[in-house]
Amino acid sequence: MSEATAPTGASSSETVLVVDDEAIVRDVVVRYLERDGYRTLAAGDGHTALQLIEDHDGELSLVVLDLMLPGIDGLELCRMIRDKSDLPVIMLTARSGQSDRIVGLELGADDYVGKPFSPRELTARVRNVIRRARPAQPAAPVESPEAVEFGDLRIDPVAHQATRAGSPLKLTSREFDLLLFLARNPSQVFSRDQLMARVWGFESALDTGTVSVHVRRLREKIEADPSEPKHLQTVWGMGYRFSLEGSA
Repeated sequence: MSEATAPTGASSSETVLVVDDEAIVRDVVVRYLERDGYRTLAAGDGHTALQLIEDHDGELSLVVLDLMLPGIDGLELCRMIRDKSDLPVIMLTARSGQSDRIVGLELGADDYVGKPFSPRELTARVRNVIRRARPAQPAAPVESPEAVEFGDLRIDPVAHQATRAGSPLKLTSREFDLLLFLARNPSQVFSRDQLMARVWGFESALDTGTVSVHVRRLREKIEADPSEPKHLQTVWGMGYRFSLEGSA
């Protein structure tokens, strides 16, 4: 099943795809998103969701994706999305275990919300993830628009793009934000809770393992040897810091 709706007088042009096999959950999420000004698409299974993603390529701003779906499950669908694009994904699940959450984040999900959840909180997270995924606007920068460079790596906040030796790195919006924040604050140690608050925008994290997963993914993309990172360093018992040592 699928549906496409736009609230009267909506001020937002963003379209969010809501994928959940529970009609009640799907309808509640859609209603709250539309109330907040978003256009919506909805699907009750993985195959329908995949078709909607293909049919509306370039139109979607974010996918709210349930983990347990008939047909193609949420993890596989997330993998398929990330293989083709940087479309932001917020995962939903009723499972209490951490393994699926970790796998989902490793596949590139931008956020993770457990059921039962507050529709208002989910809508706030959707707004936050979409905002972070937008390219920075040079006309009114919140922070310095200057690019950060170290060695062969360059982070451009205006283009919202990181490159290594001139080649673009495929980073999710959250990975880019984390890298930029740490690179702008070299040598400073930040705890996982501090990073959740400063980068994710949430004072109370669902699980600080989220930060560890994103750091691991970043190391695989920017470090010459992820097992012996030169830049994204762990300070045991404290958190993480960004080091400029070894940069040419």
